[in-house]
Amino acid sequence: MSDVSAARSVGERRATRVTLRVVALGYLGVLLLVPIGVILFRTFEHGIGAFVDSISTPAAISALNLSLLIVAITVPINVVMGVGTAIALVRGRFRGRGLVQAVVDLPFAVSPVVVGVSLILLWGAGGWFGGIEQTGVKVIFGLPGMVIATVFVTLPFVVREVEPVLHEIGQEQEQAAATLGASAWQTLWRITIPAIRWGLTYGVVLTVARALGEFGAVIMVSSGFPGVSQTLTLLVHARYIDDHNTFGAYSAATLLMGIAVLVLLLMTLLDRKRNQR
Repeated sequence: MSDVSAARSVGERRATRVTLRVVALGYLGVLLLVPIGVILFRTFEHGIGAFVDSISTPAAISALNLSLLIVAITVPINVVMGVGTAIALVRGRFRGRGLVQAVVDLPFAVSPVVVGVSLILLWGAGGWFGGIEQTGVKVIFGLPGMVIATVFVTLPFVVREVEPVLHEIGQEQEQAAATLGASAWQTLWRITIPAIRWGLTYGVVLTVARALGEFGAVIMVSSGFPGVSQTLTLLVHARYIDDHNTFGAYSAATLLMGIAVLVLLLMTLLDRKRNQR
C-alpha cells in the first residue's frame, strides 16, 4: 500500500507540474505570442518589399537615426553616473545614502508620463530653468529634453547591475592596490572596472533596450515632428493614431521589435557568460 501511495503521490506531483507549465505557456502565448504573431502577419502580408519600402521612408530613417542617437548619448552618461553612484553606495558611508537609494529606484515607481510633465515644469518656457532657451538652447520639444527624459528612466539599470558585483568582489584587491601605491584612478581602471565588467555590460544592454522602447516620457517632451524629434516609438504612434497608416505602424513596430530581439539575444549571451564566470 505504501508503494501504491508513493507512486500516486509522484503521479499527482507530476500532473501538477505539467498543469502549471501548460497554464504558464498558455498565459505567455496569449500575452506575447498572439500579439507578436498578429503584428508579423500584418507586416508581411503584402510581402517583404512593401515592408522594406515602409521602413525606408525619410521619416522612418530619421526616426531610427534619432533613436540610435539618443541611445548613443544616454548609455555613456548612465555608465559614468551609474558606476560612480554604485561605488558611492557600496563603498561609501554618508548621510543621505538611503535617499540616494530611493532616487535610484524612483524611475521604477514613477510613471514616465509624470517624468515628462516634471521636465516641462522644470525646463519649459515658464519653468525654473526655462531661461536657458534665451541662450538659444531648446530643451523641451528638442533633443536635449528627450535625452534627459531617457537618461532618467534608464538610470537604475547600470547602478543595480553593478552594485551586487561590487558587494561580491569586496575591497581586498582595491586595498592591496592602494597599499602598493596605486592612485584612486589607477585602482578604478585596473582593479574595479575589470572586476565589474560583466555586470556593467549587462546593465548597458538593459539601458539600450529601455532607451529604444521609451515612449511615455519622450512623447511629453518631444514635438513629434517627423525628421525633427520623432523616435521610432513616436513614429509607430503617429502612423497608427494620426495618419491611420496601420501597415506603416506595424512595419515600424516590427523594425523596433527586431532591434529589441537582437538586444535580448545579446543580453542572454552575456548573462550566460557572466554566470559561467
